[in-house]
Amino acid sequence: MPRLKSPDLRTVSRLLRHRRVLLPVCTVVGLLLAGVGWIAVTAVLARSELLAAQRSLETLRGQGAAAPTWGSAPHLRTVEAAVQRAAGHAARAHRLTTGPAWYPAAHVPLLGGPLRTARGIAEASDRLTHEVLPPLTRTAAHLGATTGGDSGHLDLAALGRAAPLLTRAARNASEVRTEVDELPSGTWLPAADTARARLAEQLGSISTVTDDAAMAARVVPPMLGADGPRRYLVVFENAAEARGTGGLPGAFAVLTSEGGRLRFEDFGNDTELSDIRAAVDLPDEYARLYGPNAPTSTWVNSNLSPHFPYAARIWAAAWRAHADQRLDGALSLDPGALSGLLAKSGSASLADGTVVSAANVVALTQRTSYAAYESIPERKAFFLDVARAVADRLMGAMDDPARRLALFTALREQMKDGRIKVWSAHPDEQREVRKRPFGGALPDAPAPLVGLVVTNAAGTKLDYYLDRNLVWEPGRCTAEGREVTVTVRLSNRAPASGLPTYVTQRVDRPPYPTRPGDNRLLVSYFASEQAQLIKATLDGRPAQLHPATERGHPVYTLDLEHPAGSTRTLVLRLREPRSDLAPTVLRQPLVRPLRATVRPYGPCEG
Repeated sequence: MPRLKSPDLRTVSRLLRHRRVLLPVCTVVGLLLAGVGWIAVTAVLARSELLAAQRSLETLRGQGAAAPTWGSAPHLRTVEAAVQRAAGHAARAHRLTTGPAWYPAAHVPLLGGPLRTARGIAEASDRLTHEVLPPLTRTAAHLGATTGGDSGHLDLAALGRAAPLLTRAARNASEVRTEVDELPSGTWLPAADTARARLAEQLGSISTVTDDAAMAARVVPPMLGADGPRRYLVVFENAAEARGTGGLPGAFAVLTSEGGRLRFEDFGNDTELSDIRAAVDLPDEYARLYGPNAPTSTWVNSNLSPHFPYAARIWAAAWRAHADQRLDGALSLDPGALSGLLAKSGSASLADGTVVSAANVVALTQRTSYAAYESIPERKAFFLDVARAVADRLMGAMDDPARRLALFTALREQMKDGRIKVWSAHPDEQREVRKRPFGGALPDAPAPLVGLVVTNAAGTKLDYYLDRNLVWEPGRCTAEGREVTVTVRLSNRAPASGLPTYVTQRVDRPPYPTRPGDNRLLVSYFASEQAQLIKATLDGRPAQLHPATERGHPVYTLDLEHPAGSTRTLVLRLREPRSDLAPTVLRQPLVRPLRATVRPYGPCEG
């Protein structure tokens, strides 16, 4: 037999060296493959958990504001259970996307972006369902609760105790929103980018709601009389005749609150306050802009400025001169706000059987009543009857725990839209209130301002038929700033015939012929701070606008004759300071909402 040749020592050594090299390489490759597999499996599981969490929260919408038990104890238990289920799913998704495989993979250049986004989404969902939503649901329970079984008596003490938790929740919501905004976008995985964008949008809404809830927990208890009785003047505005804050101030009532119990009293109409002089100290620029129309001694002109705190201070001073009572604040609302509230409280009925509902209150008070009542005293009495009936209906809904939370939600929506405005005579409360849309304050933030304000200058009730359309379009950047073009289209939709004389008659007595339905407006544009008007045209022809300033904002005003059936087009070319911030649109609440378009723009470079 042939003798087997012994392996060469050098060959053996070489094989051993190769093995020593291959073994670590194979180990690393194996670990990488295992890591990739682990990430793939856990990503699928995490996605499933996040979808389950989303479904749990979406069931809250199904509990709906239309349900008669919305805000009741069973409903709130259902909400809390849904939040707890969502929290469990989100916590599992967060655990699945943490650990030794996910962290390094998420930081791999170029390839790790979607994994980092997925980790961030899971963590944000976990924090959202554990740190933000639970305090909100508990606060909802407090709003739906009563004190000591006394119907209509809000648990202000419990709401006040929730303030620190809600303030922390608002801070957490803001932090989570910032963290999600900083996650990678535009990665190679569109699904991750879409999920991030959707969550960022939802967090924007949740952050706003939580911040509002925290503010309410701090301010509502003292404003509703937790520390002693409070008294407020509530003014009902008639948007058929436009004023700066919305509509002409008409009927009013005094709202009192003590320990959370609300009560309306002292209903009256504008004639009772028509000749009262309000002793109030206002800036010189206010006197220059509005002084010729005597806003402090003419009740129907008391809210010419769109800055609601000015009107509220005038109202408070007028009431003190009229009734020798000091007010703790003032509120305004219009029939559009009443419509939103009646949709949750249910309809009200007048003594003659007239039903006042969410569907008809706007037309009833601002259009059809002028045809139904030719006598001014009869019509003003009708407005007071409507105000009393609606107030009684709202107080009745407050007495019903099943409707109370739905009513509070509707109240928040109307305040967010600026149809209900609030001013407090207490400086610490007013500092909180004025930052919100319902504070009605002209903004002092650095963001650009888009502010169209119209005021009826004819004494008609034709603004019920006014359509407003505005387009704000940024142009090129120059060394001096950014060029902006503002196009305003105002359409008078008043019918050519059939309107009562009281609606169409003009008290301005123009020196030129007019027809029934023709109107006259003061059209003011409130621009960004330090903006300059370059050029203005009306219907394509050069126009001269009166310049002024209010609270740091340039104001350009045009006296506009507005024939029935016509559309007038005002174009302003402005130069504004450079800003990358989104513009703030001032939305004057009239019968027909402002249709505003803000064109997108990028940052100025150089």
